[in-house]
Amino acid sequence: MGVAAPAKRAKTDAEVEVVSRHETQTQRPWNVVVWNDPVTPMSVVVVIFRKVFGYSSNKCTQLMMTVHHEGRAIVWSGQRERAESYCVKLQVAGLSATIEHDE
Repeated sequence: MGVAAPAKRAKTDAEVEVVSRHETQTQRPWNVVVWNDPVTPMSVVVVIFRKVFGYSSNKCTQLMMTVHHEGRAIVWSGQRERAESYCVKLQVAGLSATIEHDE
């Protein structure tokens, strides 16, 4: 005769809420933010956006103008690993870029 496995305990409402809150938090996207700088020419920023993201010229120009006028722009949102990769590529290209959790 074998030993019976312990019965599974049902999760309490509090435990379910914590798990749900954690899942929601981990699924929020990460934003790649490009910050304005007084050095990089606007035309260069457009070229960098096209090269890194493959966006259209119009979209790159709109993002560059947002950076220029507002001081920053969210240029991409998604998974953390990809956001970090894009951020590094933008930094290597000479732009000031960071990532942040989407609110």
